[in-house]
Amino acid sequence: MKVNHKVIYSNQKKLFGNEEIIGYGTSEFCVKIIKRKKAVDVIKKNHYSKKVTPNGYLNIGIFIDNCMVGVLMFGHLFNASYHSKIVSGGNSCNAMELNRMWINDNAPKNTASKAISYSIKLIKKKYSNIKWIQSFADERCKRFGVVYQACSFNYYGEHNTVFYELDGVVYHNIEVNRKDRKGNLKKKYFDDNRHKLKKMVLRQFRYIKFLDKRFEKNCLLKQQSYPKHYL
Repeated sequence: MKVNHKVIYSNQKKLFGNEEIIGYGTSEFCVKIIKRKKAVDVIKKNHYSKKVTPNGYLNIGIFIDNCMVGVLMFGHLFNASYHSKIVSGGNSCNAMELNRMWINDNAPKNTASKAISYSIKLIKKKYSNIKWIQSFADERCKRFGVVYQACSFNYYGEHNTVFYELDGVVYHNIEVNRKDRKGNLKKKYFDDNRHKLKKMVLRQFRYIKFLDKRFEKNCLLKQQSYPKHYL
């Protein structure tokens, strides 16, 4: 791979001769795009949710000295109808959501914040249409999203969200109760196992990173002071 000003390019040129951006960083620490299957396998094995969301399209591996120590999965907002309720003019073309992140416990202390920072630089270079990135922390993560605070995300408050646990996997209320999946195997799975669903209500903390300040000005939510993880 060729590294130029920390942007990592593929050795293979695209149709019109441009080099494809595949990562950001140095040989000692970088983030690089990986295949979705690899990201899914890692998340299902290691993430506390044991599952991935279907709306992801950018899968990133975190590498220290060429050894992968974590995965980040970015994609469309999980609740697709909420773009314009969060930012005036927001839509699936200019917004992205960081919906899964796992870091090996043995990785250095600041790996998560550094990986998010490098991933944002990668997104700016590769997806110039993306103007804002949303992510959530919930009670299972502890510390109320302190990693997003370290990356200078804006904080927009907390809300309660219903989740259900089934066979050791946690599902969002939207997944379990969607009405538009007639004949879908996942719907049948939930319907057949309603008696086993364990309901839980978790606090979620919303963070947004604006890559374009014009979109920050159009945010319809009220920015708040960061919550303290030790409270």
